[in-house]
Amino acid sequence: MQCVHLHPRQNFKRRWMLCRNSKRALAKSCTTNSCREPKPGGIGESMAPQKAGKMALDMDQFKMLFCTCKVPGVKKDCLYSYFKTEQEGNCPSQLVVMCRGRIFTFDALCDGQILTPPELLRQLSYVKERCQGRPDGQGVAALTSDDRTRWAKAREHLISIDPHNERILETIQSSLFIISLDDSKPYSSAENYTNITLEALTGDPTIRWGDKSYNSLAFADGTFGSNCDHAPYDAMVLVSMCWYIDQQLKATEGKWKGSDSVRPMHFPEELLFTLDQKALSDISYAKCQYQETTQDLQLVCYAFTGFGKSAIKKKNLHPDTFVQLAMQLSYYKMNKIPASCYETSMTRRFYHGRTETMRPCTSEALKWCKAMVDPACSIQDKRKAMLQAVSKHNKLMAEGQEGKGFDRHLLGLYLIAKEEGRPTPALFTDPLYEKSGGGGNFVLSSSLVGYTTVLGAVAPMVHHGYGFFYRINNDRIVISITAWKSCRQTDAVALFNNFSNSLHEMFHLATTSQL
Repeated sequence: MQCVHLHPRQNFKRRWMLCRNSKRALAKSCTTNSCREPKPGGIGESMAPQKAGKMALDMDQFKMLFCTCKVPGVKKDCLYSYFKTEQEGNCPSQLVVMCRGRIFTFDALCDGQILTPPELLRQLSYVKERCQGRPDGQGVAALTSDDRTRWAKAREHLISIDPHNERILETIQSSLFIISLDDSKPYSSAENYTNITLEALTGDPTIRWGDKSYNSLAFADGTFGSNCDHAPYDAMVLVSMCWYIDQQLKATEGKWKGSDSVRPMHFPEELLFTLDQKALSDISYAKCQYQETTQDLQLVCYAFTGFGKSAIKKKNLHPDTFVQLAMQLSYYKMNKIPASCYETSMTRRFYHGRTETMRPCTSEALKWCKAMVDPACSIQDKRKAMLQAVSKHNKLMAEGQEGKGFDRHLLGLYLIAKEEGRPTPALFTDPLYEKSGGGGNFVLSSSLVGYTTVLGAVAPMVHHGYGFFYRINNDRIVISITAWKSCRQTDAVALFNNFSNSLHEMFHLATTSQL
């Protein structure tokens, strides 16, 4: 399964800044009474809390997986969630299916029961047959890939044309999630996932509703992917669901063992917008902008198979720390300078906790990188420097998880100043603040997706930066790296090659040091 945590956007850099930082996303969320928020206390009714060791984690984000959508505003977006538990009342149950620029909807329930796989197949097959051999549809979904303000204005225009358009938008926004029937066949091998990851991240914008909390991508070759809006929840919510699906498919060998009968039900209904020349022009412009941006994105997604979690843990090293230091060493060897680096630190041990910024580019890490490229430095000194860098990284990660980071606190101060009309504090306009990564300007934007079969990908935060997502398995490390082709300073392939070499160097150092 591929888990792409950033949906395709016309403006990747702006989008990533909004989505990757949970508090920045909240800055774009509407706090007025017009935004419908789910009542608290429902999600724990049927799902046991996840745990980190013996500590239970907050599960509030999970209710945002379904029936949730961000709605664009000229000045700020609103986050709408229509999800309700059984105790809270009726919950929307329609699915929205997109195929070749056309939009369909049908109820995922029949007589109050979830549709069976044969029934779902019948509904999806109907959509596919309706679209084959016919011209592509209106492609309105492409508007969600445009700049937020342009999309907000285009949406307002759609509603002004015909009230029916607003009802369609409401159907999409409140739907359980989007199913994208994609004609692409992104073949991947056991060691090269580049094609499917690239297609999931930059695929057809007319069949992805960028603002939905979850888009399920079904490719023509039988492979699947996902992408999502990151504002409602963090990566691990989608990872948990994709991992569950993956395990269920393996357990059942992908075979339905129930009844093949199909209950009487309505066929999917096509949703047709009323469009005028301006709306058509807006859609065309969004498509062009999207294509221009996605064609500039370089992406590689390879498996490093030299070793994995098992071998690293035998050296008494934390696998995530090991990968993070290898990433920094790789960048340093390529550029001879350190890079501001973002890594996600989970704060779900707190009520409604989401994330804090972990900053792996420490003085200890830089000292170690310099030692590794210094031919005069002894093995003993390199070992000592690596241990110091590992210790500092582990300490900062623990502090971040305990709520002792500073990025979210600084962001809170910045937002208070904005909301109260006060002058922006000087810290936030200092060039060194931006150089350190502040304001969403990290050169290395990284995250551990986990230790499952699920992987993710993300565009770089800045033009001269990299997106670096990875999963760690027992026998391998799978990495997706992105860069902008228009930047001559960056090269995703070169970074992966240097990363692989750095992993081997570090493992050799760990072995000879007898950690």
